[in-house]
Amino acid sequence: MRRDHPDAHPLPAAGGLPAPPEQIVAALSPMLTEHRLARIDSVLDARIESVVPVLDGLIDPHNIAAVLRSADAFGIQQVHLIAGELDFLASQRVAQGTERWLDVVRHDDPETCTRALRGAGYRIFVAAMDGELQPEQLAGIERVAVVFGNEHSGVSGRMATLADGSYRIPMCGFVESLNVSVATAITLRAARTGRGGDLDANRRLQLLARFMMLSVDRAEEIVAEHVRRQT
Repeated sequence: MRRDHPDAHPLPAAGGLPAPPEQIVAALSPMLTEHRLARIDSVLDARIESVVPVLDGLIDPHNIAAVLRSADAFGIQQVHLIAGELDFLASQRVAQGTERWLDVVRHDDPETCTRALRGAGYRIFVAAMDGELQPEQLAGIERVAVVFGNEHSGVSGRMATLADGSYRIPMCGFVESLNVSVATAITLRAARTGRGGDLDANRRLQLLARFMMLSVDRAEEIVAEHVRRQT
């Protein structure tokens, strides 16, 4: 997709909660149907933070949006972005609003990204044609970040040097590579195999409040009124 296509838009900056999560949940719970509350609970039950995709300088809005959509589909909460020469744009039609449900974490460079991930206990593997591991082996790593590179030049040399290792997706045909959005979907599905939801109680509460905010019209007004009545 061309970056000047009218469907390509910048990813929104992450916003904080307008009140403590306990108050948001108390204010908005009566506004939601039992069916919607059950759906939110089921999503949270399956949500994981032990697998993290990292996009290293991707430029195609279609691919970026497809990765976000796959992350949400496979219950992965965080997507990390390493800035390239161009800003990240995503196709709204492809993303279908999934970026709202995810934590999109931005980094200025590979050093900042790897430092943050290692500080959170992740091992980092880059996608490469001659990678040592296969996607199924990523499932056995307690906390793993998988890096996907630019559509034309692949993972940057700096990131490849900083990573703990590499992996490959085996192919049996004449092609030697896959579109990055397809490769991401295959990898994320394999890497989360056997993992149950891993949110701790505080993280789950924060996301519950956030998902409720996204599910109720005029949520900020309702929460503000609830807080006013409590003071």
